[in-house]
Amino acid sequence: MRRILPWLFVCVTYFGFAQDEEPLPEQDLNATVVNAQTDFPLESVHVINLNKVVGTITDPDGKFTITASVNDTLYLTYLGFKPQKIRVTNDMFKFEGTKLALTELAYALEEVIVRPYQLTGYLDIDVKNLPINNAYQYSISGLNKSYEAGSKSPSAVTKVLGAILNPADLLRNLFGKKPRQMRKLRQMKEDDDIRNLLASKFDRETLTELLQLEKVDIEDILNNCNYSRSFISTANDLQILDAISSCYEEYKVLNRG
Repeated sequence: MRRILPWLFVCVTYFGFAQDEEPLPEQDLNATVVNAQTDFPLESVHVINLNKVVGTITDPDGKFTITASVNDTLYLTYLGFKPQKIRVTNDMFKFEGTKLALTELAYALEEVIVRPYQLTGYLDIDVKNLPINNAYQYSISGLNKSYEAGSKSPSAVTKVLGAILNPADLLRNLFGKKPRQMRKLRQMKEDDDIRNLLASKFDRETLTELLQLEKVDIEDILNNCNYSRSFISTANDLQILDAISSCYEEYKVLNRG
């Protein structure tokens, strides 16, 4: 009997861990998006499951259905309202009538100062009132130009040298450390709702949430893939997504070599 008990314990422990490792089941989640101030339903709210990389929009009654699992994160965006991230819970599947509220953005008009530096017309005085550029520049022996690296920091020189001597290193650091996010690119490109949403946006907010990248990382990727400053500043989020995807595919080919 004493020999049987340890084996019994091992079996129970094994099956317990096996169940924990099983992926959570996917279900259709039904909910309604409303205005937090008025409780009125909101139509055409974009809802994205950041984990599953699928999206949808709300109907005229503010209702939507999306594939989700417990602990997935939903990202809700609507013009004039603050974006909201919501964690999916068991209660959302068990009980009908789940409401998700969005809060309106408050815009405060501030006084516009036409002459912020109060110029007098006298050069000696006006020069002293102009703002000073605090960005540090680094010059490298043998190169007839200097490079800005933002604020002074221990990593600034390394960043400049890396960008000049081997731009691929920066891409390797960005892409190589975020393999899961980069694998989402194909899923994002195949979902029509997500593509339609990104085509209407220019703020990079939704894109950064989907890829879990900072805005500065996105700019670094595109800079090192030879996209122009004009494209980076004027392209919509869908064009940026396609550009990052193309750059990533080229990086994978070069990295294999």
